Amino acid sequence: MTAWRPAAATGVGSMPGTSAHEAMRIVAGELPDFVHVVELPARGPGSDLVGRTAGLLAAVDTGFGLETTPLGWRICKSVGREMRRAQSWLSEDLDALEDGTVGYEGPVKAAMCGPWTLAAQIELPSGERMLRDPRAVHDLAQALGEAARLHVAEVQQRVPQATVVLQMDEPALPTVLAGRIGTASGLSVYAAVDDQTAELVLREVLKDGAGVHCCAGDPPIDLLRVSGAAFVSVDLLAIGRSCDEALGRAFDAGVGVMAGCVPSTGDGPISDTRASAPLRDLLHRLGLTDARWLDQIAVTPTCGFATASPTWVRTALTASRAVGRVLRHDEVPEEDQR
Repeated sequence: MTAWRPAAATGVGSMPGTSAHEAMRIVAGELPDFVHVVELPARGPGSDLVGRTAGLLAAVDTGFGLETTPLGWRICKSVGREMRRAQSWLSEDLDALEDGTVGYEGPVKAAMCGPWTLAAQIELPSGERMLRDPRAVHDLAQALGEAARLHVAEVQQRVPQATVVLQMDEPALPTVLAGRIGTASGLSVYAAVDDQTAELVLREVLKDGAGVHCCAGDPPIDLLRVSGAAFVSVDLLAIGRSCDEALGRAFDAGVGVMAGCVPSTGDGPISDTRASAPLRDLLHRLGLTDARWLDQIAVTPTCGFATASPTWVRTALTASRAVGRVLRHDEVPEEDQR
């Protein structure tokens, strides 16, 4: 049983701009059934997905404190300026969530970076990616699981009547599984991670009911399902028909499906018919025409809005809401008829 109403609309996480309160005002206004904690990468390192998660990790274990490098992030085993800044920005985002959801009783989605994407992004002191050290990845997953538990508790405290839904973002997971992450020298790649190893690590962070967002064109849906993901969040425009069978198995197993139907960047209007077509076509191909299957579905943009214009954010979120309305056969609200 999912925490959201059938075919509710929500966002992926990131928003444009630098004002948490303005971003949260848009989210609360456009996504009344399923809000999310905003993420504002435009503020700089520490406000991005990896930096935010690093700040949460550093609060659990200073051994996972990070510092910025020309190529991204590196373990420094201390809580330095970057980590304090990341923690401060997250606190600001949670303040905005609290202020913008007074009296709200629906689901709230929080997001963190998943273990395999972190391992592919973070450098060890040697300059190699954490991916090179299986023991380091195992320790990372354990710390991430504890950080996730504390983060969910904090979000719950800010919105006491809400149900908190945790999303682990794993955009790099398919690349890790395929062995396409380059080494520090640039002359070779790290070995592909086998499914059994990937599953063990994922289980550590999914055991308390989290789901996974992977906007790649080849998301490993079966792996996420057997690893215990409460939901899978995918870009229907990118995967086309290639994941039909895996999504069918996810539906059969009761796994939630967050369907990315609306492009995360664009311009101009988007009709209800166009916005809902990817999901309507998928359900038709899978033979899931009974309304009960909508209980497992949420509708999202295909990815985050970090590079989108403010105008497109509102357009895309309105279109995402419209997808659910089309599938549920709701009447069109007066404000949407204008």
